Amino acid sequence: MRVPLNIFGFKALWSPYFLVILVILTALFFLTTTKFRGKFEKSEPLTIKQAVLFSLTIIILYAIKGSPLDLMGHLMFYVHGITMVIFVLLLPPLFIKAIPPWLWESLLKMRVVKAVFTVLTKPVIAIIVFNGLFSFYHIPAVFDLVMQNRFYHGSYSILLFVAAVCMWWSLLSPISDYRPLSGIKKVAFLFANGMLMTPACAMIIFANTPLYATYSDPEIWAKVMSLCVGSDAFANLNLSGPELFSSMNVLDDQRLGGVVMKMIQEIIYAVVLAQVFFEWYRKDQEESEKEVKQILDPTPVR
Repeated sequence: MRVPLNIFGFKALWSPYFLVILVILTALFFLTTTKFRGKFEKSEPLTIKQAVLFSLTIIILYAIKGSPLDLMGHLMFYVHGITMVIFVLLLPPLFIKAIPPWLWESLLKMRVVKAVFTVLTKPVIAIIVFNGLFSFYHIPAVFDLVMQNRFYHGSYSILLFVAAVCMWWSLLSPISDYRPLSGIKKVAFLFANGMLMTPACAMIIFANTPLYATYSDPEIWAKVMSLCVGSDAFANLNLSGPELFSSMNVLDDQRLGGVVMKMIQEIIYAVVLAQVFFEWYRKDQEESEKEVKQILDPTPVR
């Protein structure tokens, strides 16, 4: 019989403090882009699309980091796989598109931000740093260490998200000065990203033994859950391990996690690749039409 998640209580399930932080960030964003946008150079009214994308970004972030999904990610590796890929491959492009270009330009005028972006958004560096951090995180010893320390976990999550934003920036930058890739280079960039993410997923999928003590060692799992739920609250529950919450064994759960990470990554990249091809085709057609018009109706020379 599976144990219900509600035994952990409202605070562990819904992370009210994290929700408050997100509400404050959302309020600051809308105040900055509406009431106080006059303080920024070249500011423009916030569009409905930008408002929707930012709200969607916050909702998804809360869903994967503050809702019961986050707690489930400490119980089942495949849920971790889903939330991890959404965190680094879906949220960053939404976030980039949600921030108005004029606000990005204002942020990039700050020396520290500009220095970081100038280096980390270079395509080769961006792809190596992001995939390196992603793969390094899923090395068993690193993963277990990060999961057992609240500071390490929070810091690494922020670092990985920043690296993901820098990686996506090469494809989706809303600022003309930061658009290093176009056409076939974007396609090659996406394929390279997919290939570099494959080794970590393959290691997880094809392992013959459980890799992560976080899900297989009761003592390590208890320490991780104590950080997530609260040491006093968890001690009173008297739980033996994550097997109480899932019908799958640890190895099958691990393999499923690797599969879903790779599948979601392929779906997201396929959608972006389709957009890249469509944009590339549209520009090519426009250029061809201009050439035909010039041939059929040349401008008279004066």
